[in-house]
Amino acid sequence: MTRAPEHDEPHGNGLGARLNWLRAAVLGANDGVVSTAGLVVGVAGATDDRGALLTAGLAGLLAGSLSMAAGEYVSVSTQRDSEKAALATEKRELQETPEAELAELTGLLEGKGLSREVAREAAVQLTERDALRAHAEVELGIDPDDLTNPWHAAGASFLAFTVGALLPLLAIVLPPVTARVPVTVLSVLAVLAVTGWWSARLGAAAAGPAVLRNMGGGAVAMAVTYGAGHLLGAAGV
Repeated sequence: MTRAPEHDEPHGNGLGARLNWLRAAVLGANDGVVSTAGLVVGVAGATDDRGALLTAGLAGLLAGSLSMAAGEYVSVSTQRDSEKAALATEKRELQETPEAELAELTGLLEGKGLSREVAREAAVQLTERDALRAHAEVELGIDPDDLTNPWHAAGASFLAFTVGALLPLLAIVLPPVTARVPVTVLSVLAVLAVTGWWSARLGAAAAGPAVLRNMGGGAVAMAVTYGAGHLLGAAGV
């Protein structure tokens, strides 16, 4: 007996949500790497004291991760509020003008390529099954049972930034004094190459330019902060 082919890849809103989450995680880790690397390399340009480097790195890690988490929480909370408001408006319209909403749903389905008759029949069946869900998904692109979660977004950003920041922090405090900056720079550039490649892959874009942009930005950040730290250290500041 021939079995029907199985399709394991995700579809619809679930795929988009997962891609957005992955992209946010990659970008959060990238921010953690670049900002912390710039901070500790800048301090390393001014002093070789391990305690000062560790203190600066930990302060940058905590400040950055908490800032990222707070920003994501506020942003996603606003998005969630907008989704809830849109659902409340749709629910009210379904109660007050059901025929107009049915015609609207028919038009939306027709716009997706269905014939007028099929679109009307599909709209009627969807409305009878769950009118609010039908309009939420077709008209608004919202899954009423899976609204964006600000706590999840905040936690993911905090974790991603922290993981990214740990690399330059460890790279600057663990090696011997003479190897600290070279080890940190090479480690950071390697990670930026990986995150650049992965972000391009998530966006279905060419990897080469993304990798070069990522590595170039990180290299410039570290060079500028190291130079500033070196000048301040030489001036005795």
